[in-house]
Amino acid sequence: MESLDKEVLDFESAKKRLNGIVNRTPLVYNHGLSLKYNCEVYLKREDQQIVRSYKIRGAYNMISSLSAAQLEKGIVCASAGNHAQGVAFSCRRLGIKGIIFMPEITPKQKVKQTAMFGDSSIEIVLTGDTFDDCQQEALAYAAAHEMAFIPPFDDRRIVAGQGTVGMEIAEDLPGADLVIVPVGGGGLASGVGHYLKSFNPSISILGVEPEGAPSMKAAFDAGEPVTLPEISRFIDGAAVKRVGALTYVLAKEVLDEVLLVPEGKVCSAILKLYNEDAIVAEPAGAMSVAALDLCKDLLPGKKVVCVISGGNNDIDRMQEIKERSLLYEGLKHYFIVRFPQRPGALKLFVNHVLGPHDDITRFEFIKKTERESGPALVGIELKSSDDYASLVQRMQAHRFDYKELNRDQTLFEYLV
Repeated sequence: MESLDKEVLDFESAKKRLNGIVNRTPLVYNHGLSLKYNCEVYLKREDQQIVRSYKIRGAYNMISSLSAAQLEKGIVCASAGNHAQGVAFSCRRLGIKGIIFMPEITPKQKVKQTAMFGDSSIEIVLTGDTFDDCQQEALAYAAAHEMAFIPPFDDRRIVAGQGTVGMEIAEDLPGADLVIVPVGGGGLASGVGHYLKSFNPSISILGVEPEGAPSMKAAFDAGEPVTLPEISRFIDGAAVKRVGALTYVLAKEVLDEVLLVPEGKVCSAILKLYNEDAIVAEPAGAMSVAALDLCKDLLPGKKVVCVISGGNNDIDRMQEIKERSLLYEGLKHYFIVRFPQRPGALKLFVNHVLGPHDDITRFEFIKKTERESGPALVGIELKSSDDYASLVQRMQAHRFDYKELNRDQTLFEYLV
């Protein structure tokens, strides 16, 4: 592990390199969240960065610090999207060649944005099902062609670049009490945390990870970075199986706690940010706001900063985001219903089982034959999660044979 001397994170040099290159993003007071949590909530809007995420900071800082010989050969990176865009922008700005490896599951919007920012300076290679698989391919390519590899998080120059987010927070809100930072590989949390702790040792720094990809939490629990066997890839900007060796050491020094937020709760935060504040946040970018409920006892009377780390959200994902939010909030439920073999059973279900505010959003008979007597897949959306118990009671009272798919993950994934 690297020692944590002052040369490890050279924030001042990073700030100079990035001057005139990146946007100084606004720190915006949010009235609705402040009222809800009885504190002052400010949003650090990295979604308004040039490439719509903070990743350009670390990428440009590292690439611009390479030797002339290294720049001549070109660079290689691996990324789920945001780091790729930062690298692509840097390659075009510096006039160098870049080979960018991206997982095959990367949203199309991020692939197109990367191509736009890099233009003719880059080549995109789609490979692997996860970031970690993709990175192995990129590392092998870089070694074979003797090209510099630009990691998404595990390098002191990357961390220092990301840490300039913390410098801006300190300058704009020197009295901040608590900062919530999303964690993927740990570069942003490490950089922001170290700068802010050096500026104000009493400040609290909370990292937040997806419940389905808790790589930093697992590292903290094990006392070293560990590789998770499986992760959820939904929050693609934070879907990392293993945090960096350097970022683990740095994060361990400054993160007061690592919170795990359910993916469905993140989806609810995305929708609220869009509907209430006209903010388009990607899943990783909304994690800090989603985490406010998890630490609400710490918030009253405090000045709290949530880092909105990115806004590269593919519009094609919005239906899935809404669905995940409804499921998490207990507002949407799926059943396999076998209707009683008597006339008017479906009419009975609609008129007497459904509540006054319940709505059938999906209905299809599962069997191709015996459609009228076979089981049906029924999706029901509720106005309030409190209506669920009475819905189930009415199905039982009217002798409908049913199975709750929300409670059976295997069947849910197969049928829904």
